[in-house]
Amino acid sequence: MTRNLKGIFEQFAQQECHNSSPLYEQLSYAIAQDEAILRIAAQIPKEQPIPNLLFASVQYLLMTQEHPLRAFYPRFTDFVQSPMEAFPHFKDFVLTHTQELAYLFATKRVQTNEVRRCAYLYPMLCDIFEQHKKPLALIEVGTSAGLQLGIDHYQFRYGDTTVGDQTSSLTLQSDNRGESLPKSIAKPFEVATRIGIDLRTMNVNEEEDLDWLKALIWPEHTDRLQLLNQAVHITRELPIQLVDGDATKKLQRIAAQVPEEEMLVIFHTYVANQFSPEAKMNLMQSLIAISKTRPVYHIYNNLYDEQLHQDFLHEHQIEEIRRIDQAESHARWFKWKN
Repeated sequence: MTRNLKGIFEQFAQQECHNSSPLYEQLSYAIAQDEAILRIAAQIPKEQPIPNLLFASVQYLLMTQEHPLRAFYPRFTDFVQSPMEAFPHFKDFVLTHTQELAYLFATKRVQTNEVRRCAYLYPMLCDIFEQHKKPLALIEVGTSAGLQLGIDHYQFRYGDTTVGDQTSSLTLQSDNRGESLPKSIAKPFEVATRIGIDLRTMNVNEEEDLDWLKALIWPEHTDRLQLLNQAVHITRELPIQLVDGDATKKLQRIAAQVPEEEMLVIFHTYVANQFSPEAKMNLMQSLIAISKTRPVYHIYNNLYDEQLHQDFLHEHQIEEIRRIDQAESHARWFKWKN
């Protein structure tokens, strides 16, 4: 098991952390060579992204405990020490808090609510609204705290173009490196229904849940932390319905409650990588069953590949509308495809 984890942490350092989180990059390489830490990481359920859950759990505990490791986290100090010197302190903290970490591994999940991913969802929803002239019913699978369901209450900046809610206190900036965005982004869409489903949804009014959401944000990404706080302030005032449970089992019943005059859009980002093959199959069967009685859009990634897909399902037929080949994992940039 530890041999497999060695490769997982090395890959995480190379593909996820490089040029994004120097601290997690250095820690990941060091963890890959340390049997004691790998044995502790082996306690994390295999369906979870193991490095993410380990690092989030450590940062979560650091919020309330004094330790030299805090000096390497920008959120805890203005005088950040070099990531190259962090691992001995990280190892000491982990070995000192094995019981607390084991509890978090068993009770927490990687439920990063990256609100900036709305930047590439927004043009898709504008196009859907423009085509059908119906208010949208948004159902998010793996919703976490449901922050993406407030998408129509955010402002978006793509280069010199600003669209969305011009009165919003939250501006999401993302660089489109692909084809020109559709003209439909100039006209805001209407959302009538907002429903989020997760095995355990996160309540931003609960301090523990909000702290966990913050712990999932990487140490150097202070801009993401600010966006999270702003999105929480906005979505607290919105009529968002959060449902606990297995989306593959509840999706049909929930979709049946959406009025026919609304255009159904079911979406999920960076969630399906935690699904078993059976769960992925059940999700698709649910979507096809829904399409028997009404049209539905499905926006997703990590179901079959890392690309972002937009499909239209109607009467058992699946039509691919577009496929976005590349997007930065936290949506700082994407390559739009018409």
